[in-house]
Amino acid sequence: MLRVADLLNTGRMTDPIRPTDDEARALAQSLLSSARFTALAVQDPETGAPYVSRIALSAGQGAAVSLVSALAYHTQALRADPACALLVGEPGQKGDALAHPRLTVQARAAFIPRPSDQHEKMAAQYLRDHPKAKLYLSLGDFSFVRFEPVRAFLNGGFGRAFHLRAGDLIPAAGA
Repeated sequence: MLRVADLLNTGRMTDPIRPTDDEARALAQSLLSSARFTALAVQDPETGAPYVSRIALSAGQGAAVSLVSALAYHTQALRADPACALLVGEPGQKGDALAHPRLTVQARAAFIPRPSDQHEKMAAQYLRDHPKAKLYLSLGDFSFVRFEPVRAFLNGGFGRAFHLRAGDLIPAAGA
């Protein structure tokens, strides 16, 4: 059986990115919908350098949401430049951490105004995933930010890399 590394070494395969299929879409959707936390990458507004933070996440139907404080540096960075990236997927208990699937989602941050119907709907969804966040919802400096996917990159494990469109992250109706 030929492995991806063997194909690359023989010149029979020049692109390690596989065609996106339903299995890749399902894995990406599962990683996103089950994520309770994410690494958030933003651009530092002072230096232009990358800045990474860990935030809580609630995701469903392809929409990822977080509750953020206006005092947080990542919130200030998102307000200055809404382009960002999320990394979801945790290493398993055993084996090589890099052999476990992970998903990078390039997105644009959209802040949800308070009060609004959308804010109330997000609060209900978010509290199902993070019930202890009820305290933060009562504080005036916290608001929801929705991460609108632009595109994504799935590493499904060694030799299983895929490029995905934003629509690939949304489960099909009835799925």
